[in-house]
Amino acid sequence: MVLRKAAPSEIPKLTRISKAAFDTDCLVGGTQLGGPPDYDSDIWHESMMDSGNLYTVICEDKLIGGAILFPDANHKEIYIGRIFVDPVYFRKGYGLAIMEQIAKMHPGFLCKLETPIWNVRTNCFYTKLGYQETGRDKETIYYQKELSHET
Repeated sequence: MVLRKAAPSEIPKLTRISKAAFDTDCLVGGTQLGGPPDYDSDIWHESMMDSGNLYTVICEDKLIGGAILFPDANHKEIYIGRIFVDPVYFRKGYGLAIMEQIAKMHPGFLCKLETPIWNVRTNCFYTKLGYQETGRDKETIYYQKELSHET
């Protein structure tokens, strides 16, 4: 699996995968189809690509997912805005592989992310990976983890 910066030609497919992946959240606690802001917008994904924050997940020459990553200017922290995998590839280890690749790309960084309280799938996933809860509000749980220097 390869995690690399997205290309303009990949935007429509990344948007379709994002929409399909986040629409499945209704199966794990969401009350309706939907996702984070602009999860289904080509324009938004293009703006994330233009700012250098949109990544493509390629496995065996197939685009299977994406990630939105925000490293800080001091190279000490990274915020994971989103990761998403085509539902066809759910429960096959690709989410774990994406998180491992992010860690390899950012050794020693403090990695931060957030996820909705109601999303059983993502909360279990992040705690399984060793992320520690750092706070919560009415809708969101905030997590962080120090990424290893080992690759």
